[in-house]
Amino acid sequence: MGGGGALSNHIFVYGTLKRNHPNHLLLEDLISKNDAVYVGQRTTRLSYPLVTGLYGIPYLINKSGSGQRIRGELYSVSKRGLVRLDELEGIKVEHYERLPVEVVEEESNGVVLAEAYFAHRRFGERLWEKKGKLGMCEFRENDGVLYVRPKDRPRFSSVIDEIEAFVSSTTD
Repeated sequence: MGGGGALSNHIFVYGTLKRNHPNHLLLEDLISKNDAVYVGQRTTRLSYPLVTGLYGIPYLINKSGSGQRIRGELYSVSKRGLVRLDELEGIKVEHYERLPVEVVEEESNGVVLAEAYFAHRRFGERLWEKKGKLGMCEFRENDGVLYVRPKDRPRFSSVIDEIEAFVSSTTD
């Protein structure tokens, strides 16, 4: 096995990285290089808000006890794979942050501690309020239709600035 060493990082994906969604190509690439492996369907042990923001981007919000239990997919990823996922999710620019989350396998009730990409705390909770505290339990394929890939967004747009403006605005 080549690749980036042990696949010791459990990553729970709930949005555009899932199979049949726009960013899954990245995971497919990591899998082909032995930098990731699909573990299976999982559900968060606790409930969390899951909403879509600008450009149809899905955000899990780190406010357990609100929203619903979220369905998604669990992957084991190498350190090198993690670097690429962090890049996609804009960790450095504080778009998302990678935080621990407990996920459950329905059949066995086995709980695994994984990490997921949550909306950055700078705007996450305000986005939840802005969306009227209505969350989904799953980001489905028809939700993905609204997703606008970075290359198709307005030139010079900064999602970070735009989301800040969105959550700060007082009008609905």
